[in-house]
Amino acid sequence: MRLVAVVLLLACGTSIACGQQLPMPPAAAAPAEDGQWTTPAKNYASTRYSGLDEINTQNVAQLQVAFSFSMGVDRGQESSPLVVGNTLYALSPFPHFLYALDLSQPGAPLKWKYDPKPDGSAQGVACCDVVNRGPTFDDGKLFFATLDDHVVAVDAASGAEVWKVKLGDINKGETMTMAPLVARGKVYVGVSGGEYGVRGWIQALDEKTGGTVWKAYNTGPDSDVLIGPDFKPFYDSDKGK
Repeated sequence: MRLVAVVLLLACGTSIACGQQLPMPPAAAAPAEDGQWTTPAKNYASTRYSGLDEINTQNVAQLQVAFSFSMGVDRGQESSPLVVGNTLYALSPFPHFLYALDLSQPGAPLKWKYDPKPDGSAQGVACCDVVNRGPTFDDGKLFFATLDDHVVAVDAASGAEVWKVKLGDINKGETMTMAPLVARGKVYVGVSGGEYGVRGWIQALDEKTGGTVWKAYNTGPDSDVLIGPDFKPFYDSDKGK
């Protein structure tokens, strides 16, 4: 019995044996709240959370309408507005009117409107209404995709078109509804249309020119999917030819 007691005492010298949890490492510090909303989900982690505290549990019941604005399109609204500085940017469903509203003025008057003039026949190809998930902002420009497979860059200050490129073909069932992601000088976009047998892909575009940097398909040979010898976590047995 004495030997058993000694073993138990030694075991309790470790937190795991005594049923105690090891201390968790400190959480990474959250980035400082800058009051901006430059991408539809707020950030790359898609937190959809603002750290601003101007609205709280004490005053939320006192909120009133500050202004309203009609998008001019009576279809599904799935676009998230952006706020950059004193400007609110909003993108409508097809035909994808892009609006800039001045938040520094009473009533948030319109600063400019951009019309990409998409192909109307794209509406007959879309599976699930003519929605769009919105624009994203980076380096003074707004980027968004259109239902007829174009990606557009617009100057955020003036509303002038910077570049516009066509990436897909609605005659194959390809459409685009996603909000782009922008990182390290590239604009990342993908295609819709799986319900029509479309072979999915994602492309990285040069942020300044709209030129394709690379394109990867979701199925097919390794060269099309961009699986290479240094592509982890794929094992040799998973690779095709």
